[in-house]
Amino acid sequence: MKTLYIECSMGAAGDMLTAALLELFEDPETELRVLNEMGLEGVRIDREQVMRCGICGTHMHVSVDGVCAHEVIGKQEHAHGHEHGHLHEHGSVHHEHEHDHEHHAHGHHHDHAHHHTSMQDIIQSIQSLAVSDKVKENAISVYGLIAEAESHAHAKPVTQIHFHEVGCKDAIADIVSVCYLMDRLSPDRVIVSPVHVGSGHVHCAHGILPVPAPATAYLLQDIPIYQGSIQSELCTPTGAALLKFFATSFGPMPVMRLQKTGYGMGYKEFAQANCVRTFLGETSKEEEIVELSCNIDDMTGEELGFLAERLREEGALDVFLTSIQMKKNRPGTMVTCLCPVSEKDKFVRLLFAHSTTLGIRENRCGRYTLGRREEVKQTEFGDIPVKVSEGYGVRREKLEYANLETIAKREQCSLFEIKDRIK
Repeated sequence: MKTLYIECSMGAAGDMLTAALLELFEDPETELRVLNEMGLEGVRIDREQVMRCGICGTHMHVSVDGVCAHEVIGKQEHAHGHEHGHLHEHGSVHHEHEHDHEHHAHGHHHDHAHHHTSMQDIIQSIQSLAVSDKVKENAISVYGLIAEAESHAHAKPVTQIHFHEVGCKDAIADIVSVCYLMDRLSPDRVIVSPVHVGSGHVHCAHGILPVPAPATAYLLQDIPIYQGSIQSELCTPTGAALLKFFATSFGPMPVMRLQKTGYGMGYKEFAQANCVRTFLGETSKEEEIVELSCNIDDMTGEELGFLAERLREEGALDVFLTSIQMKKNRPGTMVTCLCPVSEKDKFVRLLFAHSTTLGIRENRCGRYTLGRREEVKQTEFGDIPVKVSEGYGVRREKLEYANLETIAKREQCSLFEIKDRIK
């Protein structure tokens, strides 16, 4: 099974993730050329080989209208007294009629007109890029997570969240680059280590904020994090949003047959190498999962159905109900919920909140799964999504049922006939 492991022992940011992923390719220059031809006006992306603590890795430089974004930000930080660990996030956030700067977003010069970009502007900008629809959808979803976090942090509707124009282009370049590279790698699963967020405070023009800052903390909900001794901001909102979107699980590195390693370097130097590290390889066994179960004899069918639905909505790997015989010969139901180890506490709370059980059993186990992805099949009825499962010498394909159902109704024939004609 193709597995990508992302080590975040020095946090994460968009440019560091881009660099670490780019190093996994045999010909990174070809991938970089595609990124520079995607059509983001005024933006150029370059890579540089650098050394950190004796380790060679890649720096990403994003230039906006010929000016390297992190150099502009450095000058702005000096003017406004900002302190940052990576110096690689540049998307100033604004609200209508206000100037509440997001701490990582870096204040802008006040001697020129401000140019604000709304979430709708960002969506339109991404939609116009020369990348696949899947990459566009993923990039918009990641930006949506960031906008939601800023909305929550500043108690403003998403429609009132605005981004500084130059910083926004830099952030779009980072986000779309990671989405493109992840699509090109197409790992069957992505495992992320616990995230080092740094510690202390960051100073901005409008006050002092704790690390992790409110927007970052919101994005990191349900993700294992830790602070450590480094007095600096290590994980940015963009980094947190990308990890949250792409990770299939969080935890230690699994046993894997390693093929490639990548190092994405940050701009600031610490005693510890300031980098995100990626590992690409093959694994045969999934990460450990948790089986939570409880026996219930005093809930109605409707209540049990609601419980199972809520568990699935919250991301349970599987939920099933089993008829059992309980004490005093009462018919009962055993509720079983499968979930990642990292989300065990969340599902324990959900089980207690939505059931009448007084106790929950835990069983830890490993599982073997086939890698899953979606392809598109061209047919006489148009393009139809196909779910592909592959691994252990097995390959299976299944046409998307919803599309088959629509075609069968339109053609006034059975599902079997449609499948035969497609074959």
